Amino acid sequence: MGNIIEDKDLRNKILVFEDRSDAGKKLSLFLSSYKDTDSIVFAIPSGGVPVGKELKDFLSAEIELLVVRKIQIPWNPEAGFGAMNLDGDVILNESLIRSLELSEAEILSQIEKTREILNKRNKLFRGNKSLPSLKNKVAIIVDDGVASGYTMIAGIEYVKKREPEKIIVAVPTGSWRTVKRISEAVDFIYCLNIREGYPYAVADAYRNWYDLTDEEVLMIIKDL
Repeated sequence: MGNIIEDKDLRNKILVFEDRSDAGKKLSLFLSSYKDTDSIVFAIPSGGVPVGKELKDFLSAEIELLVVRKIQIPWNPEAGFGAMNLDGDVILNESLIRSLELSEAEILSQIEKTREILNKRNKLFRGNKSLPSLKNKVAIIVDDGVASGYTMIAGIEYVKKREPEKIIVAVPTGSWRTVKRISEAVDFIYCLNIREGYPYAVADAYRNWYDLTDEEVLMIIKDL
């Protein structure tokens, strides 16, 4: 597990960040070796955008929004049974699908709904513009935390196809089980606040937590 970097003083603690901006500032200090290098920060909207902005400013890096989306459970849109990226790659939580007894028709219907949402969000946040070349670049994928990790894995798959020199994941907080799984897919994962307990919630790392609106995301990216 030599590619997992954490703040051991924050292990298994809650309420360790004031908000996403504070988390981004603290996370940035752990990535100082990438300052003024050929790096691109990929911020996952919505929650990863204020975190990514702090990394972009500290590292003097380029920033792009990485639009990925959880595939919602039909009767519980707050929860997901997988995730999808703009290439159409689908990452499914097979064990959850079995326990929920989702039919193939339900799964396919939710995937199509997710595809529509992805396309709308890509147009809203990125204007459908293409990504810059990642050749010889370090890709730093940022979110406000990883719980199940399916959204992050979908993002990693999207970036990996563009063949950057190195892929880094940087998140303020994460479930230990998920951090270990993600570490197998990237060069390094920086996660300051790792928690081993169950259930795990990203929100528990923050004293001031709320869901960002699309309007708030647009306000942040307007100044990037």
